[in-house]
Amino acid sequence: MGLNLNIKCSEAVLLKLRDKHNVSYTEILQCFINIDGGFLEDSRDDHATRPLTEWFIAETHKGRKLKVCFVQAGTEIDVKTAFEPNDDEIRIYAKYAY
Repeated sequence: MGLNLNIKCSEAVLLKLRDKHNVSYTEILQCFINIDGGFLEDSRDDHATRPLTEWFIAETHKGRKLKVCFVQAGTEIDVKTAFEPNDDEIRIYAKYAY
């Protein structure tokens, strides 16, 4: 993946990532660098956004696996959340993202 993307997080998201999920912005950037699959769309009605929320699972440079959820408009990526994925999310990503 090219790194000419504008990956941003609102202040509220950064606080939630830190306080609820113990995830840093740096870890999110590392996941974008280390991604080796594609993006999946979150089509669940209760998570509907325009444009659609997309997600992927990748590892940080230290090997921590994270699910990163974001909305993309052109080259701008707005991160919504990131957290350690559960077994079902890992299975779904492995099945559909490669």
